[in-house]
Order: sequence, then C-alpha cells, then structure tokens
Amino acid sequence: MAIVDTAVPPGEDPAPFHEQVDDPRRRDFINIAAVAWIGVGGAVTVLPLLNQMNPSADVLAQSTTEIDLSKIVPGQAIKTSFRKQPLFVRNLTPKEIAEADAVDVKTLRDPQTLAQRTKEGHKNWLITLGVCTHLGCVPLGAGEGEIKGPFGGYFCPCHGSAYDTAARIRKGPAPTNLHVPDYTFSSDTTVVVG
Repeated sequence: MAIVDTAVPPGEDPAPFHEQVDDPRRRDFINIAAVAWIGVGGAVTVLPLLNQMNPSADVLAQSTTEIDLSKIVPGQAIKTSFRKQPLFVRNLTPKEIAEADAVDVKTLRDPQTLAQRTKEGHKNWLITLGVCTHLGCVPLGAGEGEIKGPFGGYFCPCHGSAYDTAARIRKGPAPTNLHVPDYTFSSDTTVVVG
C-alpha cells in the first residue's frame, strides 16, 4: 500500500482561498432569515398583549353621548351626562348671545369669547361639562327652575362661583371657565359629544 503525503510543502497555500471561506451569501441569508423569524415571533407575541389593553365595546359605547337638540327651546338649559359627569346643554337666545359678546374679554379671569366656546354656525348651542372648576361641585342653572346666578348663567352655591351665559367664570373662587368637551354636530338637531 502506497502512502500518500498530505503535508503541504512550506510556502504553499493548503487550499485555494475560495475553498477556505464559507459562502458569504448563504451565511447572510441565514442571519437575515433568523432575525426576521425572531421579529415576526416577537410581534405575534406582543400584539395580543397590546390588544387586550384597548377599551372594551361597552366602554367605547359610553365614551360618546348623542343629544337630540330639537326639544331644547331658546333660553333653556338641560342637564344630561357624559362619561358619568354632568353635561350642560344650553340653547342661547339672541339676547344672551349679545350679552356674552358685549363682555370685555380682557376683564375675565379666563379670557374666552363665546365664539371660542361654541362651534361655527352654531353659536347658540353652548355645551359644557357641569363641573365647577373650583372643587368639582355641580353648579345650578341647568335644570327647570334652578337659580341662574347673578350673570344669567350657572351658579355654584357651595363657594359662590358665578358663571355667565357663556359658562365663563365671572365671580367667586373658580379659576377657569366650565370645560367645553369635544363635540360635533351630526345634523342640525343632533350633537355627538366625545
């Protein structure tokens, strides 16, 4: 039996370069495929966890309130609820609009015009949360026969905060006007709050 010498003579390469190194394209493909597989697996794992944090259907249903405005006569204010808080909806008369516009905004503690507190084309509809900005009491003036206050708007008897017909603070300890929530008119007689 003949012995084959596999030793490489000194100074010679044992094998050509392309045989020594693995194929880089194959290695890159395997790396990219592995990272992509991990990314997809991570997304599949995380998405249900994030989705369970979304509000349920019953919570989403309570997040908006639809109000029929057709039964509210000019000069009348009603009290309803929005997200378990009182909501005041007032149909201002032309006289109340004129009085609110006549107030010098610079004299107000929280300067806002009536136009800033109502929607364009619907200046007679004032929609505010019925929560006094002082300590969270519910002001009077939105129900039938309730005290309107010295400025014709809302009055909080707990600490004497008085709001005008545009629900702007005019007297008392409340620091800001009654809050106007986001709302849209879905028709001329229907408004969606929230």
